[in-house]
Amino acid sequence: MSSKRAMKQAQKQAYAKHRSNITNSRFTNRKKNFSRKNKKS
Repeated sequence: MSSKRAMKQAQKQAYAKHRSNITNSRFTNRKKNFSRKNKKS
């Protein structure tokens, strides 16, 4: 049972990391877009 629980926890952690990476990359992309728009105007 303990090994099953550990596997579940590891999966949860990996998923959380994956989600945070996606949100971070989106945020940085938005920042880049904003800076580009500012330079044009």
